[in-house]
Amino acid sequence: MSFDVDTLPPVRGKLLRDAPLAPYTWFRVGGAADALFLPADEDDLADFLKSLPDEVPVTVLGVGSNTIVRDGGIAGVVVRLMGRFWGAVEIDGSQVMARAGALDLSVAKAAGQAGVSGLSFLSGIPGSIGGAVRTNAGCYGSELKDVLRAVEGVTRRGERTVLARDEIEFGYRHTDFPEGVVVTRLLLSGTAGGDPDVLAEEIASHQARRAETQPIKDKTGGSTFANPDPPGTVDGRSSWKLVDAAGCRGLHVGGAQVSEKHCNFLINTGEATAADIEALGELVRARVLAHSGVDLRWEIRRIGRLKV
Repeated sequence: MSFDVDTLPPVRGKLLRDAPLAPYTWFRVGGAADALFLPADEDDLADFLKSLPDEVPVTVLGVGSNTIVRDGGIAGVVVRLMGRFWGAVEIDGSQVMARAGALDLSVAKAAGQAGVSGLSFLSGIPGSIGGAVRTNAGCYGSELKDVLRAVEGVTRRGERTVLARDEIEFGYRHTDFPEGVVVTRLLLSGTAGGDPDVLAEEIASHQARRAETQPIKDKTGGSTFANPDPPGTVDGRSSWKLVDAAGCRGLHVGGAQVSEKHCNFLINTGEATAADIEALGELVRARVLAHSGVDLRWEIRRIGRLKV
């Protein structure tokens, strides 16, 4: 749908019409949002959603690390929780309170500096902590569910809500967290009394491992496809091995390419469109299905309208 941003509720943050979204995604592709809302704080977000007409769609976009915004842009209002307020991390003993826009790496570092162990694995996950909720993001043998205690959010009607860890069903790279709730803050728990120097070395090791094995200097997203078998499964199958075995390493569609360095990553070589990247992913899925019989599941979120 299309509408005049001037008819939307007043805000204290920023509300932009026809805002290009490509600069906000790691792939650097995609069309514009009908309106982009950058709320000043939770009250600003709640007041806006409460006054927003029900027929206006709302989409939340974090740092865009695991997202393809399609070339036709996104209908309605895109909410982006970024900036100093939304990136705040507070520590109280073994408890870590992180607002939704805090980078996973920043949360891990803040916990480490405070001597809170158990959260260093977050440094290996690209993106913001708010986005980790819906996918139960994880790496190096740990997942968000292992450290999560509660999630705070704002509903589509502008109401505050808090969901405890046991009110959310977690699976491998999936949760049943309500679609209509905008995540605003997470309460995480680690173990107090850790050595900050040791935890800093842990984080540095995770960062070095990522740099060595993943194309982090390219325009890319996170892992493209979820592994067919959850971690810990006997003889668990890895998506990258299935993609490699199907002969897809280095495969191109337009300006999109399967990474030579890690073939569960798609990259924008410079001139790719969102359609190129999504088409490449579907081509890889088709080849893997034909070769091994495995129907790979997208881990990257694909949102918005196809370009007409």
